[in-house]
Amino acid sequence: MDARNLFETPVTYRLIRLEYGLGLVVATALFLAHLDEVRWLPALALFLYIDLIGYLPGAIAHRRARGRRIPRTYHVLYNVTHSLVTQGLVALAWTGLSGAEWALLALPIHLFGDRALFGNSLKPFGLRFEPQTHPAYERFRAEYAAPSPDTETMDTADEERRSAGRFDASAT
Repeated sequence: MDARNLFETPVTYRLIRLEYGLGLVVATALFLAHLDEVRWLPALALFLYIDLIGYLPGAIAHRRARGRRIPRTYHVLYNVTHSLVTQGLVALAWTGLSGAEWALLALPIHLFGDRALFGNSLKPFGLRFEPQTHPAYERFRAEYAAPSPDTETMDTADEERRSAGRFDASAT
C-alpha cells in the first residue's frame, strides 16, 4: 500500500485489478479494431509462450510435489515471463527485428488478463506456486482488522458494524 507497508487490503487489491482491467479493455479494443491487420501465428505464439515457459512447468511441478515445496526456479520462470518489463523488452526487440505490429498486443492482453480476471501477480518464493492462503497472512488480516490503541484502523461506521456483529474484516 506504500513503501513501508508492502501488502494490499481486499479493497486496494480489487482497485489494482480494476486498473489492469482497464488496460485489458484498451489493449483488446485496439486488437479488435485492427483485427484484419493482425498476423495470427505471431499473436498466438506471443500469447501462449508466456504460460508455456512461465506457468505450465511450475503448475506441473506443484501438482507432482503433492504439498512439498518446489524449486524456486519455477517461481523465477513465472515472474520473468509474467513481468511487464520482460514483455516490454520482448516487444521492443520484436519491433527492432521485425517492425511494430498489432500481434504484439497479445503480450499486454495476456498479462492484463491474468491480473484483472484471475487476480494473478508475481509469485513470491515464500508462497506456494498455486494460490493458497498463508497462515501468517490470516493472522495478519485478523490483527490488522482489530482496533489498535495506537491508531484508528476502523472508522466510526466500522465500529458500529462490529458492535452490531456485522463487521467484515475482509472488506478493509
